Amino acid sequence: MTKEKPPCDFDLIVLGAGSAGLGLSLFMARIKQRVLLIDKTPEDVGGDCLNHGCVPSKALIHASRQVHQARQAAQFGLQVSGTADMAKVMDYVRERQDVIRHHENPEYLRGLGITVEIGEPTFVGDHDVQINDKTYRGRKIVIATGSRPQQLQVPGAEQVRLYDNQRVWDLRELPKRLLVVGGGPNGVELGQAMQRLGAQVTIVHHGASILEKEDPAIRAVLDERLRAEGLTIHLEAEVESFTSASQAQVKPKSGDSFTVDFDVVYVAIGRHVSFAGLELDKAGVEVDEKGHIKLDEHLQTTNPDIFVAGDAANSLKFSHGAELHVRLLLFNFFSPLKKKLSYDHFSWVTFTDPEVAHFGLDAAELDKRGTAYERWETDFADDDRAVVDSYRYGRLLLFIEKNALPLPGRKRRILGGAMVAPGAGELIQELILANTSGMGISEIFDKVYPYPVAARINQKLIVEHQEVSPLLQTALDVAYKLQ
Repeated sequence: MTKEKPPCDFDLIVLGAGSAGLGLSLFMARIKQRVLLIDKTPEDVGGDCLNHGCVPSKALIHASRQVHQARQAAQFGLQVSGTADMAKVMDYVRERQDVIRHHENPEYLRGLGITVEIGEPTFVGDHDVQINDKTYRGRKIVIATGSRPQQLQVPGAEQVRLYDNQRVWDLRELPKRLLVVGGGPNGVELGQAMQRLGAQVTIVHHGASILEKEDPAIRAVLDERLRAEGLTIHLEAEVESFTSASQAQVKPKSGDSFTVDFDVVYVAIGRHVSFAGLELDKAGVEVDEKGHIKLDEHLQTTNPDIFVAGDAANSLKFSHGAELHVRLLLFNFFSPLKKKLSYDHFSWVTFTDPEVAHFGLDAAELDKRGTAYERWETDFADDDRAVVDSYRYGRLLLFIEKNALPLPGRKRRILGGAMVAPGAGELIQELILANTSGMGISEIFDKVYPYPVAARINQKLIVEHQEVSPLLQTALDVAYKLQ
């Protein structure tokens, strides 16, 4: 005789109220499902994106851009000098967070019908979570506990003012000299912002280039622009020790070690996930030798009713990566046909100036899959909008499907691409749509753009490579200029 299972208190229990946890909870509550959402403190609601990542960093970048543009106005006779007031900048950052926090807090969520518990959860069974001396049973459970910054483990670190993306928002004075350890998106975004506010920034990065996931032609443009703004960048180098509270010993891959002076160090060397305290084994959730939860292509754990979303899944750690996971899980919760997780159309933006935007498959992945493609790229030197707005250094790269048999009416799809330019994250959106929906390049080729919008660069590249008759090409070239 089969033992009857006890009834569930909730249709869904979510551990973690960041981007993934909020997305899941809000949707399930909207369709009248019973939802329990758990996080450690009221301040943790909103996750890393609201509290330490996307929101405060973009507010900081906005403030730094205002300062930079004011200085740039000197070419028109306006004189601006000095450094920014860091306390006022951080006040602005917190004000922007508070606007968003209005609808990302426990009381607001409870008002929407979500049960919110604050505390340290732990599994006590395959469907059971204990918190604050109470046990709740969930029909399904999602682990969305996020990630944390990697710590810099080098001799002498204990004597240094070390900050990461969780603590840097407490700065009230602008450091004169800032050492940034790490040349990924986090490091270069904050490094450029602080340089523009008035700090002297040095970036030390272990890799051969900044933004190593980007195409060399794209990241080279940003590297040149950062150096032109005064940042010092040491590549293929590592901080091997801190010899004092204001000096770092840096070891390059080749050559002798050298000293970098600083007032503050910002650490941006990656993120890690941890499930300490959850007691996953009691829920039948297995982890691998590195402590990562074992997942299948549906984000399902070894317990068929427990899933993982967001950074906790240890894949691409982006807030919109969590959104992708949420959409996948919600579809699979209610559909008999299950979708598999795919990043084939995933995109991201590094919010430097110029921005670096990336979408779809890159050359390495296309080569790995044996996909036939053509590489199309162009600079912005002759783009009219780039000329008048002074960003002729921009660059656009597309990977276009190569048809072995170019049959009439056969679409040539955009498989992926990247752009480096001011506002690249916005300019590239129509290309992302084309990539995601399987549109052919003819749709962009045939589009008439208002002159002189910046997005015309997308069509310019396609016009340059589209195979047309010489007569039609001449007509198109004339029309492009006359629009």
